[in-house]
Amino acid sequence: MSKKFKPQVPTEKEPHLDMSSMIDVSFLLLIFFLITSTLDPKESDLGMALPTRDNLRNNPDPDPIDPMAITIQADGSIFVDGKTLDRDINRRNLPLLDDKLAQYKTASDLLSTIPLVSVTANDDVPGQRFIDVLNSLAKVDIKNVIIADVTNE
Repeated sequence: MSKKFKPQVPTEKEPHLDMSSMIDVSFLLLIFFLITSTLDPKESDLGMALPTRDNLRNNPDPDPIDPMAITIQADGSIFVDGKTLDRDINRRNLPLLDDKLAQYKTASDLLSTIPLVSVTANDDVPGQRFIDVLNSLAKVDIKNVIIADVTNE
């Protein structure tokens, strides 16, 4: 008897893609974007309360303290109540402004009044300089701020 020889047909393997290196790369990209996109916590929420007429009516202040006026010129120089305080635009921290604001906050606390600060900025002021002033206000916990701009006519 003769046996019939059946040739074995090689079976083709399913094509597959190795995903382990792609997963590593995606996690590295995820970590990279998380690290580079973190916000500076002191600038993420300044917590300012802009005064309105309703707020002023609801909180009558028998002896109001004069609001402190901060002016930021186009070149970045800062004036407090008309006096030059800081002209160095490259410096992010403003120690002289911090001291003035701390004195103003202490005086308003002694008089049991709410400190109110008016910030007037020129349209050409760099945004970072304006944020630095707001950071100084937040540092001494002054939350009532009036923001105005200088109109050039």
